[in-house]
Amino acid sequence: MTEADGAAGHTASGLARHYSRFRVVDRVLLTGHSHQAWPDVAFSAQKQAWLDAAEMVDDKWGRAFEVADEVRAGYRRLLDDPDGHIALGQNTHELLIRFLSALPLRKRPRLVTTDGEFHTIRRQLDRLEAEGIEIVRVPTGTDDGTSEDRSVAEGIVDAVDDRTAAVVVSSVLFRDARIVEGLDQVAAACMRVGAELLVDAYHSLNAVPFSVVETGLEGAFVVGGGYKYCQLGEGNCFLRFPRDCKLRPVLTGWFAEFGTLAAEAGGEAGEGGVGYGEGHLRFAGSTYDPVSHYRGAAVFEFFREMGLDAARLRKISLAQIRRLASRVDALDLDPALLSRDRSVRLERRGGFLALEVPRAGEVCCKLRGRKVYADFRGRVLRLGPALYVTAEQLDEAVDELGEVVRGLAG
Repeated sequence: MTEADGAAGHTASGLARHYSRFRVVDRVLLTGHSHQAWPDVAFSAQKQAWLDAAEMVDDKWGRAFEVADEVRAGYRRLLDDPDGHIALGQNTHELLIRFLSALPLRKRPRLVTTDGEFHTIRRQLDRLEAEGIEIVRVPTGTDDGTSEDRSVAEGIVDAVDDRTAAVVVSSVLFRDARIVEGLDQVAAACMRVGAELLVDAYHSLNAVPFSVVETGLEGAFVVGGGYKYCQLGEGNCFLRFPRDCKLRPVLTGWFAEFGTLAAEAGGEAGEGGVGYGEGHLRFAGSTYDPVSHYRGAAVFEFFREMGLDAARLRKISLAQIRRLASRVDALDLDPALLSRDRSVRLERRGGFLALEVPRAGEVCCKLRGRKVYADFRGRVLRLGPALYVTAEQLDEAVDELGEVVRGLAG
């Protein structure tokens, strides 16, 4: 039994039987960084959501809110967060803009971020910049693609001043999987000047152990979701915020009024009489499709029953990535055709292997024709293994990759 197969007490082939509807034994799914397979329990959960709606009609919302609480509990465990509030959303963008709308941008019209953020953040900040908000982008790498992770945090710390409303930064960079270290320093710098900190942990959860406490982020906002490594599918995103948060999002849904709808109920009254509910309701939205939460709660429970916690999943992932890297190196291809950055150790990267391939899109397409599924961003081909991918499948994928690249070169 290989380390990749046995690290969590389950073989990859044994786990694969729980993913039968995604046919993980019939094709090599290395889309783990983009879209992991869903376990079969997710299908049953989606059906249950329909059945509950049919039986309870409008009374289904009581059950839906219970399921949503189970999803919050799942994220709380992944975040190692004892007392923060967790608001849920259909995607990270709706949560991001609620956060941005709560910032005092008239008084502090400056946001600090990096040049390596995912498009959700990048595009929205680009648009705010066009409207006159100052956006400071700290470099995440040099022209040759190399960088020390610590320098990213240090660059952010240097950029934060008393005009800064917030810092927005990822815990793992989505292009090349580098882990951004030193977030505790960023949090301390934000606290010194009274700025907020939002960490995008989407590419950490269930791939790299992430602890709000150990990272010194008790006072920070954390955004993320379950579409990738958590296997929850669409519609399962969250915003974690500090228990003592008093921010008042301008973009606010009517669910945020729960507990304050009746005048006699009290609650926090604000300017113009706009009140906010307690706890996670401060950043709540409005009516949503609860089916995704049924699926999410079922998958979180599946991981608990299988004993697949973040530490074990990281052990599996690292073993798989090391195997992929070793096999790719053994191909001994011309670096002009395929190469990988060795300046950062694999242990300091997230859950996928990034390869520099000039024709990455074409390579990705041809691999799919050979039943090897990967994804790409620009010139970067991303191989994202998952717990249901066997060692033999990893080897097969790299062999196919070598043939495809050589074929395109010829």
